Amino acid sequence: MEMKKAVIIGSGLGGLECGVILSKEGYDVTVLEKGLQAGGCLQGFTRGGFRFDTGFHYVGGIEEGGPLHPLFRYFGLLDLPWVKMDEECFDEVVIGGERFPFAMGHKRFVEALSERFPSEKAGLEKLTAKFRDIGDHIFNAFKGEMNPAFAEGAWDFLCSCTEDPLLRQVLSGTSLKLQLDRETLPLYIFAQISNSFICSSHRLRGGGPAIVEKLASQISGRVRTGAGVARIFEEDGLVKAVGLESGERIEADVFISDIHPVALFSLLGEDSGVRKIYRRRISSLKNSAGMFTANILLKEGAIPYRGRNIFVHSPEADLWGPVPEKTGSVMIHFYPETWPDGSAKAVDLLSPMPISDEWDGTRVGRRGQKYLALKESKASECLDLAETGLPGLKDAVEGIWTSTPLSWRDYTASEGGSAYGIMKDWRNPLGSVISPRTPVPNLFLTGQNLNLHGILGTSMTSFLTAGAVLGRMPSTLL
Repeated sequence: MEMKKAVIIGSGLGGLECGVILSKEGYDVTVLEKGLQAGGCLQGFTRGGFRFDTGFHYVGGIEEGGPLHPLFRYFGLLDLPWVKMDEECFDEVVIGGERFPFAMGHKRFVEALSERFPSEKAGLEKLTAKFRDIGDHIFNAFKGEMNPAFAEGAWDFLCSCTEDPLLRQVLSGTSLKLQLDRETLPLYIFAQISNSFICSSHRLRGGGPAIVEKLASQISGRVRTGAGVARIFEEDGLVKAVGLESGERIEADVFISDIHPVALFSLLGEDSGVRKIYRRRISSLKNSAGMFTANILLKEGAIPYRGRNIFVHSPEADLWGPVPEKTGSVMIHFYPETWPDGSAKAVDLLSPMPISDEWDGTRVGRRGQKYLALKESKASECLDLAETGLPGLKDAVEGIWTSTPLSWRDYTASEGGSAYGIMKDWRNPLGSVISPRTPVPNLFLTGQNLNLHGILGTSMTSFLTAGAVLGRMPSTLL
């Protein structure tokens, strides 16, 4: 019997994982990537002789018992060169010069913070118990169940655990893994992401490209780069083929989009089965803010390597209602690769940043002087704030390269340069959580915009998408 054919538009994590699942299920899979490098936010690039990551930094929950473990076991990713972070302090939050450790393991997490907040131990236990409970039931989503925490507000729950404003800031201090919002953020997202990293936290030698290479090697057909899709062709209520920018036409039985839904809509004809009312609903959903990144090569011997991330916040920063135009928070990420003497070789600085309508010359290669000046100013602000959490950083800089949400927009097709995709709203979970099914029966969606962002969320969504294609969940997952 002839193999069914699947075409996947976009080679981000979700697209590659869907390709692996369908390959294991007997499909002939072709992944089409517009750019010259596969991987989406997992792409890497070289500056100053060092390979930096685009959006990958660390993962949570890959050890046995963690939520990511069975998923990565399925994808064959557990044997990559993972580097476990500091169990006593995998994340360090710095506020006004005071340091607060996040320890691995729910019990140790509570004990470490209770040393500074002894009267808040009961509230910390309530918080971690909820995190653990939500994490333990994460795979109920594969049964078609939406966790009730999707309809609960994260901020309200945090306030129910502690009235201490400083502790609230501390517990929110690793927020650059997601976008906090008092009004909309579901407890489910806050808890799942926090819980996974408390379970265990790891970096990866080789970074995102190592994941891309391992996944691509398991896809039955091809991962084609430089193969941008220009048009989707429909006949008799189904997608029949995609047309590439080169003019090539590729037919298949099933089509999966791993690009932002708004980008997908631009490929559909006016008479598409994906009607305007559906497009308007999805297009009206709010996207998360973008991210400024400074990739820094360090002088040999200048900064000791640290098995932790450092999240530095100015005392006046409002983590649940930030003003992205101001540099009030910065994350310092250490790459696991070190100099021969064991000192840190490179770090990334990350800070929230929106795309501004005032930026000029926004095309690749012609950004404009105003934009270049803004990048230089933002980098200086990030270095100043990071220096308060990592003294000596500014003097240790050997080379620095910067990127903004425009880079994300142009190289990963992220709408508006969004770092975390479409925002979810606990007040309207059914309206902001997007199904992998579309009104066209053989056209499906995947990626961080649907359910939960990040490595964990995107990996889960890839199974939800594949399950929708197959009419069942892959039997070999759990």
